[in-house]
Amino acid sequence: MFKMMKVLVFCLAAFVLVGPVMAQDADAAPAAAAAGFSMNLGAAFGAGLVIIGAALGIGRIGGQAVESMSRQPEAAGNIQTAMIISAALIEGATFFALIVCMLFN
Repeated sequence: MFKMMKVLVFCLAAFVLVGPVMAQDADAAPAAAAAGFSMNLGAAFGAGLVIIGAALGIGRIGGQAVESMSRQPEAAGNIQTAMIISAALIEGATFFALIVCMLFN
């Protein structure tokens, strides 16, 4: 519960800090500015979720792999190979999701 609260507070702080960066010009139409802001906010929120998910996934893979290697040192090579392949697949999916988020921007 405490970890989730820390993540939520971090996300809220990121939104507050990123808001001025996504500000529109003064001469832009109000409806277009509101639509552009919500679209940028959605893309930024999606990209943030993708990065958080990938970081948690790769971190969990690394932690569990090290724990498995400490329990069975003779299988360390196989575990390391599987860990690297899994991390590469997660990273590839992360890049794809980030590109999708940027396309909607």
